[in-house]
Amino acid sequence: MEFKDYYRILGVSRDASQDDIKRAYRKLARKYHPDVSKEADAEQRFKEVGEAYEVLKDPEKRKAYDQFGANWKEGQEFRPPPGWEHGFEFSGGGFTDTADFSDFFEALFGRAARARHRSGFRARGEDQVARVTIDLEDAYRGATRAIGLTVPELSPEGHVVNRPRTLNVKIPAGITEGQRIRLAGQGAPGIGNGPPGDLYLEVVIRPHRLFRLDKRDIYLDLPVTPWEVALGATVTVPTLGGNVELKIPAGSQNDRKLRLKGRGLPGDPPGDQYVILKLVTPPADSEQARAFYERMARELPMNPRRDMGG
Repeated sequence: MEFKDYYRILGVSRDASQDDIKRAYRKLARKYHPDVSKEADAEQRFKEVGEAYEVLKDPEKRKAYDQFGANWKEGQEFRPPPGWEHGFEFSGGGFTDTADFSDFFEALFGRAARARHRSGFRARGEDQVARVTIDLEDAYRGATRAIGLTVPELSPEGHVVNRPRTLNVKIPAGITEGQRIRLAGQGAPGIGNGPPGDLYLEVVIRPHRLFRLDKRDIYLDLPVTPWEVALGATVTVPTLGGNVELKIPAGSQNDRKLRLKGRGLPGDPPGDQYVILKLVTPPADSEQARAFYERMARELPMNPRRDMGG
C-alpha cells in the first residue's frame, strides 16, 4: 500500500496548529463536496480530505501518526512498522464513518474504526535514546550524575515543543563504552493515559590522559629506563584502583606487554590492565653523557639491524 501524507492532503505544515488544520479541512471539504463541486475528482478528493482530518484533528491520534510518518513520503510503498498494533491500543473514540477510507488508514487505525462503540485512545509512549558522557573513573567505581535532556512533547494546540528535563542517573560500576542504561518510564509520555516509554542512555567514556580502554581492559604506556629493562626492576604503576608495584623482568625490550590481572573494569570476569613498556633513553647533552655512550658503544657492541641485512 502507499503511504498517505495527511499534511500534504490538507495543505498544512507538520507543525500546523489544530485551528489551522480545522480551517484547512473546512475549506477543502466545501471545495470538494460532491453535491456542489464540479471538479472531476471531487468525490475522491473529498474522501482523502476527510480521512486526513480524521487522523490530524485529534492531538493523540496525530501524535501516533507523527511517531513514524516523518520518515516516509507520499506514494512510497508502506507497511506498518513491526509491532505497531502491539504498541498501540486504538479504541476508536471520535471516528466517523471510515468505510471508504484507504488501506493505509485501515492498516494503522482499522481496529479503531471497527470498535467505535468503545471510547478513548491509548498508546504506550515512544522509547527514546540519549547519550551520557562519563569519565573512566566513573565507569570503574560507579557514580550518580545529573544529566539534562530536551524532550519533545505535543502541546494542547498540537505543536511539537521541547521541554527541558534533569534526571539523576546512577552509573553502575563496570559499565563499558556503548552500553545502555534503561530508565523505565522516563521516555515519551503515553497517549490517552497509556504508559510512558523508556529512556535508554548510551554511555560514552571520555578519553583519559593516561589510560586507554578496550572493552573492560585498560592499557597504559609506561616510560622505563634502559637499565630498568636490562637489569630488571620493581616500579610503581598507576591503576584505576590506586598505585601498585610491578616487577619488570630483566632483559625486557621496548613495547613488551605486562599484565596486571583483574585491574581493568569490574565485571564477571573483570578486565585486566596491560602495561606497555616504553623505553626512554637519557639525552647525550653533556660531555660526561657522551663519554658514557661512547664507552657503551665500545664495551657493548651490538647491531640491532643485522636481521635486516644492515
